[in-house]
Parts: sequence; C-alpha cells; structure tokens
Amino acid sequence: MCGIVAYIGHREAYPIILKGLKRLEYRGYDSAGVALLNNGMKVYKKQGKVADLEETLIGKDLHSNIGIGHTRWATHGEPCDRNAHPHTSKNGKLSMIHNGIIENYAQIKGELIKKGYTFQSDTDTEVLLKFIEDIYVNNEGSLEEAVRIALKRVVGAYVIVLLDEDNPDTLIAARKGSPLVIGIGKGEHFLASDASPIIEYTKEVVYVNDYEVAIIRPDELILKNLGNEKITPFITKLDMELAAIEKGGYDHFMLKEIFEQPHTIFDCLRGRLDASAGTITMSGIQQYAEQLMTANRIIMIACGTSWHAGLVAEYIFEELTRIPVEVEYASEFRYRNPVINKGDVIIAISQSGETADTLVAIESAKEKGAIILGVVNVVGSSIARTSHGGAYTHAGPEIGVASTKAFTAQLAVLTMMALKLGYMKGCISEKRYMHLLNELNDVPEKVATALLQKDAIHEIALKYKDASDALYLGRGYNFPVALEGALKLKEISYIHAEGYPAAEMKHGPIALVDDKLPVFFVATKDSFHEKVLSNMQEIKARKGKVIAVVSEGDDAANALVDDLIVVPYADELIAPIINVIPMQLLAYYIGVAKGLDVDKPRNLAKSVTVE
Repeated sequence: MCGIVAYIGHREAYPIILKGLKRLEYRGYDSAGVALLNNGMKVYKKQGKVADLEETLIGKDLHSNIGIGHTRWATHGEPCDRNAHPHTSKNGKLSMIHNGIIENYAQIKGELIKKGYTFQSDTDTEVLLKFIEDIYVNNEGSLEEAVRIALKRVVGAYVIVLLDEDNPDTLIAARKGSPLVIGIGKGEHFLASDASPIIEYTKEVVYVNDYEVAIIRPDELILKNLGNEKITPFITKLDMELAAIEKGGYDHFMLKEIFEQPHTIFDCLRGRLDASAGTITMSGIQQYAEQLMTANRIIMIACGTSWHAGLVAEYIFEELTRIPVEVEYASEFRYRNPVINKGDVIIAISQSGETADTLVAIESAKEKGAIILGVVNVVGSSIARTSHGGAYTHAGPEIGVASTKAFTAQLAVLTMMALKLGYMKGCISEKRYMHLLNELNDVPEKVATALLQKDAIHEIALKYKDASDALYLGRGYNFPVALEGALKLKEISYIHAEGYPAAEMKHGPIALVDDKLPVFFVATKDSFHEKVLSNMQEIKARKGKVIAVVSEGDDAANALVDDLIVVPYADELIAPIINVIPMQLLAYYIGVAKGLDVDKPRNLAKSVTVE
C-alpha cells in the first residue's frame, strides 16, 4: 500500500522522484524518504507528508542521477522518522524501499540478532534488507544473487528496490504480490508502483510479474526469475494522458472524479453498447459466454466499494440471467476454504486490479477449475493478467482515496454483462432488453443532471456536518447504494454511519433514532417505493431527521422529509448508478466543511496491496 519511485539515467533524480512521490501520495502518507548516491549514500526521510520531506531538504546538495523514493502507509511500526523508508544496511552501502509485508520477518530477525545485527526501526523492511546484506557479505556472490536467495526464503508480499553504493549504475528490483511498473526511456528508466509518476516521461512500460527480479541500468533492463533464468520483457504502451492525473482546476481530486462521471460512464459504454442496433459487444466476455450461460452459480469477489458494486450486480444478474449469485468479501473468501466446483464463474471486481485479498482469492479459485473474469480499471494490473477474461471499466486514473467514478463504471460494466447474458439465455424479452439498453444509454446524461443538485446538496451537508452518527436506508437495488453512502461518509468525514435495508431498521437500528440523528433514505421510484415511505413515517414519528433522494416528479415524500435531493427517474435496475451521485457529493461536502483532507482520509490508502 506504500508508494515507490526510482530513477536511473542522465537526468537529476531527485526532482523526478519527488514529483513521483507526490503523485503516489494517495497510496501512503505517514512518512516519506529518498536515497541518492551523491559522494556516498545519502538517505533523507521524514514523518508526515511528502511536502514535509521536501521542506527539510531545501538547500541541500541533492545532485544524483540515480535514486529511490518512498511514501509509507504503516504496517510494521508506527509512523515516525526511524520507521520511514528507505532503510540502510549495516555497512551503510545498501539502501532499500519496500511495499508489502514480510510475514516471517520475526524468525529472520531473531537469526540476524544472533549474528550480531542491530535494528534501528520496527519494520519488516529493515529485516529483509539486512537479511539480503548478510547473504551478500557472506556468500561472496553478487547483490542480484543475494536478493534471489533471500526472496526464496521470505514469506509474504513485496516490491523492493535496492540502491548499492558499490554499483552506482544499477538498481535491483523484485516483485511478488505488489505492483511494479518500469518506464522505458532513452538511456534512462523510471520505476513506480503505478504509471502516474512515469507518464510524463515515457509511455512505454513493462509490468513486472510475480517472482521476477529486475536489473536496471540506464541503457539496459534485464528480467530474471528466481531461478536466474532470463525473461523477455513485454513492453506495453500506456493510453493514459498527463491531464488525467492532475486536478484540472478542481479543489480536490475527489470532486474532479465525481464530476467526471458523465464522461467516464460514457467511455465505459462507448464501443460496447449500441442502443439503436440493440447490441452489446464485450469480447472479453463473449469468449466465455457458453460457460456463463451454463454456470450453476456466479461468485463475485471484491472489497470495500467494489463489494457494494457486487451487491447491486447480484440483484441485476439474478433478475436478468436467473443464475444464483453470491457476493463475497475477498478477505473472508480466501481463508474459509470455500466450495469451488469446476465451471463455477468467479467475477473479481477491483479498481486497482492489485487488491491483495482479491488476487489471492481468484488464484486459489483458478487452481480449482473456476472461470475467472475480472472487472478492473487499471490496464495491465495483476488481476487483469490473472483472469481468463473480463472487461476494463475505462474510468481513467482515480487518485482520490475514496472511490467514486470507479464504482459507477463497475456498475455500468456489470449491468452490460448481465444484460448480454440474460438476452442470450432468453431470460428477458426483446422489449425489456431494448428498454434497459436505452435506459443504460441515457445514464451519462442523467448523471450530469444529478450533478446539477450540487448546491442543494452542499446546503444539506452544512446542516448535518456536526452529526456524530448517521443512518442510511434503502430497499432492493437501492440497499447497496445506502451501504455505499454510509461508507463514503465514514471514509471522508469520520462520522459514524451505518447502512441498512430499510425494512431491517425496525430490527435494531431504530433504537438509535432521536431528534439529532440524520437518516438518509435512497427513495427513488421503484417497486418498493410505498414500503420505503412507510419507513420514513416510522423515523419521522420518532423525531429523526429525514433526508431523501427521490425521483424527479415524485411528490409523495415531500411531507415526510426535512431535506430533499431530486434525481432523474430511471428504471430501478439502472437507478443505483444515478442515485449514488448525491451520496458521493454529500460525503465530499461534509468532509470539506469539517476541514478534512478528503483526498487522503486518515489511516486509508487507495490500493490495498497487503492483507
């Protein structure tokens, strides 16, 4: 979950590394550091944000054409200067950065202590570095060989990059379970956790695979496996533009990404959905159409916001395809010895495509004969490469830690998948199929209309920003939207919030209702509408504050609500993509009103690449 950057070439390394760390700060911001070769190994690190590190380095001689940098999300050891990366070897000649967790670090640390090693930090990273150093010093081999030997012993996930004072023209990197991308330049190379620090300099990249070691020099990239066999690097061309990772005049990335959704959803549908022709074209799904149509069940695996997208998709798939669907937390699924039968279809949903729990879960299911389909945003990501097939969401880079546009793009992709499959199976009529195609085609425009409510939502946010708790309620397709609304509020404003099916409110949560509790209803026009109005009555009778998202032209809730948010009407199967927009804006404006950093909420990181 940390961010790593490295450079080797003809340019000054520090400015490139610093800019890269700022672009990766959404991955971790407890502390930051850099190591440069400048008349010896120079390591600078500081608790806090990248800007705090930058300030301490003003006026220092930072000249170097090779260096490594790191922004940390703490796993082992509290955030502080001594636990910040890079870490340094006992002899001071090696420096290393690390993203991941070494699970057997305690055993290795005990062995090293017996050999006389001491440790300046509480991190597993320092243990791994000194383990590599011990092998390097005592086996009279190369550093590359020492890295391979050490990595055969360690258990866990890692991306590491090493800088060696005795080899000032070489970086050594390795990967297992955490992402690493290498940018290819002319006489230079750029390394990072994702492509955002690289896109400014080159669009040619190599995605390093698990159990690969990279030896990088200014004019050379060598990939090997842990058995010391050379591997031919596969060069991919990035389709990302620099403007996509900049704020573009918005105060925060989160706000920018909320307002990008009419375009990102359109991009997701473009080239796939042709409403006039009545077709959905998804080649990554079509090749597994037979397995999907004959599947006994579909299992959706995800975490966080992606799990909520899976819950909406469960309703949609079962309605349109009549195939039983289970939605699983990846972190639970991977450990509970689930029953997987050959021919089961697993749909892995992940914005980053690097979510550690999801990745391990699908690898296990794949070994048992399941068909794996990925729904991910990041091209070339681990889940995309592990899956048999699937679909990219084409939402573009999502920098804000709290997911917004990725969620709506995931819903758009999953809805197209279900529509295509349901129609192929004959489970829905031609009339219903065409209706839903047109409804989905209209979503970008309706999302744009929903965003016009921003001022009204801002006023509501100011009214409830000091609440200590909140309740989000919805039924049917809107129940997962309530869950997502509650999650967004927790993430961004640190207000305790719970999402519930509206009918379950009477089975416990109603005890929380008093005249101070805001209760947010997702109450757009659908087959549950009358029931939801009854639930509003029950909250109102107990003096709770009722805030409702309702369909345009629906006046039934007016007398029951304290505050109203109006969105365009859509078929209940499609409506969640539109109804989540006010939930996102509400969380954003409340967070901003409380003076919080909404792009980097405390304790959270964008891509969870460790357990």
